Amino acid sequence: MIFTETKLKGTYIIELEPIADERGFFARSWCQQEFEAHGLNPNLVQCNISFNKKKGTLRGMHYQVAPHEEVKLVRCTKGAIYDVMIDLRPQSSTFKQWIAVELTAENHKMLYIPEGFAHGFQSLADNTEVFYQMSAFYHPECARGIRWDDPAFKIEWPQDERIISEKDLQYPNNGTHSGTG
Repeated sequence: MIFTETKLKGTYIIELEPIADERGFFARSWCQQEFEAHGLNPNLVQCNISFNKKKGTLRGMHYQVAPHEEVKLVRCTKGAIYDVMIDLRPQSSTFKQWIAVELTAENHKMLYIPEGFAHGFQSLADNTEVFYQMSAFYHPECARGIRWDDPAFKIEWPQDERIISEKDLQYPNNGTHSGTG
């Protein structure tokens, strides 16, 4: 695997290193030793799938607070997403900054999102599936969210027509981090 740190300290784009032949390819997508060697949290306790019927489905921006903060390892297994993460760590030099990465079934890229980040995505194709590996179990009492269009972050989303849940539309603006996830 190839680990490339982004401009947000502690976040990584991870690319597979396929070994190909006439049958297709084989590639490692997870290795505890490689994650530890890069100083990343290797403890993954839960996997989730998000299936999105329609292009334009937006989910986010979600995170969990202490004592159940979580690392997310995110990969698009079918279709394509515009994946966004926001640094919510007040001590960080990149506090309130965000990046977006296009993850597709074809590019096989993954995102490593450490504790202290909000995460969300917008589907770029119908019938898109996203696979998450998590370092903490889901705890509803620690789940939080912020609005996808919060002016404090100025996230540039790819298109105007969006499908957003009522729950995600209820998150607060102005960079405040409250609510349930």
